[in-house]
Amino acid sequence: MLTIRLTCPVHTLDKQLLLSENSQISTKTIDTLISSNRQKFYKTYFLSEHGSVKVDLINFLYESNYKVIFADQKNTAKVLSILEEVHLISPILESLDYFKNYDFYTYKHILRVFALSTLISLNLLTNWKDLFKEFSSGPAHDFGKICVPLDILQKTAPLTRKERYILEHHTLAGYVLLGYYYRDKHNFNAKVARDHHERKNSSGYPRGIKLRDRLVEIVAVSDIYDALISPRPYRPISFDNRSALEEITTMAEKKQLSWKVVQALVALNRKSKPQFSVCKVSQEKRGSPPPKNNYGVIIESENNYFRENYK
Repeated sequence: MLTIRLTCPVHTLDKQLLLSENSQISTKTIDTLISSNRQKFYKTYFLSEHGSVKVDLINFLYESNYKVIFADQKNTAKVLSILEEVHLISPILESLDYFKNYDFYTYKHILRVFALSTLISLNLLTNWKDLFKEFSSGPAHDFGKICVPLDILQKTAPLTRKERYILEHHTLAGYVLLGYYYRDKHNFNAKVARDHHERKNSSGYPRGIKLRDRLVEIVAVSDIYDALISPRPYRPISFDNRSALEEITTMAEKKQLSWKVVQALVALNRKSKPQFSVCKVSQEKRGSPPPKNNYGVIIESENNYFRENYK
């Protein structure tokens, strides 16, 4: 793997420091960290039996455009059936409790990305081994956000450049943490946590590599879609569904995402639920981003921002 320097420390939910700021992440670093973990195995539990996860997920699928995606009760039944089979290590489940209590948006986002990526996978993948890997990865993709301060996760004003680096740090933090917990730097959940913001044309982060793994890309597309149509602290209004899908098709046009995954997402948004391979994706753009959307806006300092916007 590429050697990359951490901009922030990586710590567990109970604040055990694993890697300090400016540490180099390399194969040697990760191997050393994994060998230091004396607790070789963590107990696993069924996701559906953890707290109110099952009830919460059902409720979340009746909100926004998920009502259309899951209008066919067969789709809901498939996802809930798979939910019953997914089991995760205790640190991941503890992170769900953390987000539910302190950052409810992230909690909801994690569960909806699980549901949507599961449904897309059922349409695109045929290998059961790949499918099960996919089903288990959604709930862990944002695990590294336990290392991001809540005031940054919930900030309504544009982020400073330093805050943006800290937010993007969640990808590497998730990789380090999950590699440590699973005692395996090649663990698929760790890979998804690290790479779900990478893009096919190398325009993503944290490493700027070409995203070639279809399984990771399914989570990436689900992550983008849910973020666009959901209320976020940095914009008062969500993207409407058409505008969200147009944003994602634009990314496919720029070769950031593959058309096949985007087709599968668009097909699920059609009332007729066509097979993805025959679903025609319109390239006409009629939507528009919501007003006062601060996503991607970087400011050099808080003082300048408030001076310019609140005169």
